[in-house]
Amino acid sequence: MQEDAGFLDRPDGERLAWRRVAGSGPTFVWLGGFRSDMAGSKAQALAEWAAATGRAYVRFDYFGHGESSGAFERGTITRWREDALAVLDALTEGPLVLVGSSMGGWISCLAAVVRADRIAGLVLIAPAADFTSALMAPEMTAADRQALEATGVWLRPSDYGDPYPISRSLLEDGARWTILPGPVPVTAPVRILQGGADPDVPWPHALALAQALASEDLVFSLIKDGDHRLSRPQDLARLIAAAEELARG
Repeated sequence: MQEDAGFLDRPDGERLAWRRVAGSGPTFVWLGGFRSDMAGSKAQALAEWAAATGRAYVRFDYFGHGESSGAFERGTITRWREDALAVLDALTEGPLVLVGSSMGGWISCLAAVVRADRIAGLVLIAPAADFTSALMAPEMTAADRQALEATGVWLRPSDYGDPYPISRSLLEDGARWTILPGPVPVTAPVRILQGGADPDVPWPHALALAQALASEDLVFSLIKDGDHRLSRPQDLARLIAAAEELARG
């Protein structure tokens, strides 16, 4: 698979790692999840699909993620939104289909609102809109809140490895970018893939986003036995099918 790679320099000296498959438009852009990276199975499956079908595709790592520079603990929704917009502006041309997973679903919506004239569609996988206030904050115990107040960091337990350091600035900044209950002024076609057995983003939360989006061409697919990652072969096939549909316009 022929894929270019490089780094996008940011004004503050940080660097965003990216990979790109040349091809015809619209350009598909992968926006990953919280603490994930562009080497994951869904991002890789899309890269292989793009190379095999001649589609343009870009994937990247946010500040503090994967191959990009920066300390994860310093990341905020503001920063990661800016990263996404910088990638769209510097590395793509013409129409775009944003493919956002988990947090990337939220970032995709935020980016689509301000680059509306370029958005040809969204594919959202377990979209975690407003997750800092709607999904994380309610989990916190009194002891967690005391630790956050004392140290500025909450070590949130994770099913995927070591606890995640959640900063007070991330939680406070996330509140600036809430989009629910809407309306969310995205009118391009939207395809949402959501696991019915997702412990991190309950399906009613993803459905609330579907109802908030202004798009009239929106399909919400509930995969009853699907988890949060939706990375099984059958899940990847659904992702590629959604991409194929939006590629045809």
